[in-house]
Amino acid sequence: MDNRFLTNQQIASLVEAIQSAEDHSTGEIRVHIDSNTENDNAETAFEVFKELCMNKTKERNAVLFHVNFEQKYLTIIGDVGIHEKVHQSYWDHLHDYITSEFAKGNYHKALKSAILETGLELKKHFPVTGENPNELPNEITFS
Repeated sequence: MDNRFLTNQQIASLVEAIQSAEDHSTGEIRVHIDSNTENDNAETAFEVFKELCMNKTKERNAVLFHVNFEQKYLTIIGDVGIHEKVHQSYWDHLHDYITSEFAKGNYHKALKSAILETGLELKKHFPVTGENPNELPNEITFS
């Protein structure tokens, strides 16, 4: 793991943010840090989304933050359930915020804020009404 961008403590903090963000919603949030892809990051992000089974949640409300720090690239993918509710403008706003913070070197702050904001948005549209099983792991994945 390349610690130029996130320390192990910051990664643990992001996992806690994911747990917290998912507490009040049936949605699922994942962060994947890619150090390998050199060309089509968007295509790779969709492959990662499928590899992580994010298109298989019950309400189709999973969100992936696919980050390639070296390439200065970020892809946010919201599955059809959440995307239908918040539309592209929501993702564009979030993407702009994260990339502007990345430009200042605020990698941890940007991702943590985006995770928590996404959790609030998921809570609005997919509140917990009973059991709330964690459908996907919360840990950060790497390639």
